[in-house]
Amino acid sequence: MERTFFYRTINPGRTRSSIQIAMHQPLTLTDGFAIFASMENEVLKAIRSRRSIRKFKDRQIPEEELRTVLEAGTWAPTGHNRQDCKIVAVQDPAICKKLRELNAKIWGKDFDPYYGAPTIVLVFAPLENPNNMRDGSLILGSMMLAAHSISLGSCWINREEQMFSSEEGKALLPSLGIGEGYVGVGALALGYPDGSSRPPYPRKGGYYTIL
Repeated sequence: MERTFFYRTINPGRTRSSIQIAMHQPLTLTDGFAIFASMENEVLKAIRSRRSIRKFKDRQIPEEELRTVLEAGTWAPTGHNRQDCKIVAVQDPAICKKLRELNAKIWGKDFDPYYGAPTIVLVFAPLENPNNMRDGSLILGSMMLAAHSISLGSCWINREEQMFSSEEGKALLPSLGIGEGYVGVGALALGYPDGSSRPPYPRKGGYYTIL
């Protein structure tokens, strides 16, 4: 049995065509093409056009836009619908400075790991939740798409788990409204992109297989 998919090139001038994919053979992506089913909508466009932003304008985002992003995070799926993660948006310059310094210390670099973003969004999850990292990661991903959909830029930032398991990080938790028993999942650098984003890289082959 075979299925027909359509592919589109990221290179101008290439025409739309179709290829036959055997159901029991791995799919491969070559020559910079991405294979899509013959459907299109705003969600799929947002998924493909989102980029990680690492340069931000020195301008804070308004509360309405921030709440839009945070609200999107609350609609991410969670295991057993527990909804027990905590999302903390930090815009206070003094607290942001401490977060930047602690993350850089964990990273071992003299550099702002949040790329100068005016807002830092942290996600925490209960230590006792076996799906804590999975749930928190889905929240972060949902917020990244939401941010892109309203012309904000974001970048996933790591090392929050190590940050908030350190004594310095634990000392910061009360100022973030986080009690004991939570693990840092990750964070977003969030703000207005400064400049245009780069073109997408071609998708690598072997991402998925249909059997």
